Amino acid sequence: MTTVKIDSKVLADVEKAIRPHAKELFANLGTHLMAVVELASVERTEPGPDEEKADSVKIRVVGIEVAADEFTDERLRQQQQDMYRQRTSEGTFDSLAS
Repeated sequence: MTTVKIDSKVLADVEKAIRPHAKELFANLGTHLMAVVELASVERTEPGPDEEKADSVKIRVVGIEVAADEFTDERLRQQQQDMYRQRTSEGTFDSLAS
């Protein structure tokens, strides 16, 4: 199984999109924000043949848009639930209906 690592480098465009929410996130730890995120694979590690390590891939957030109001937040939450249901429905009645 390939291990996933998240790159801590924050691109300028990503930081700019998150900046308007920084004060709220700082003031209220535990705050949740819904967002549309674009990920890119930026680095991979393939252990040698004698190593007992898993392959790994580093991903970076290259694009993000944060929900700016409650209506958009709710729409994104619904979309997330739909995507989760689709991803986990293999072999269930939901997968047969798709």
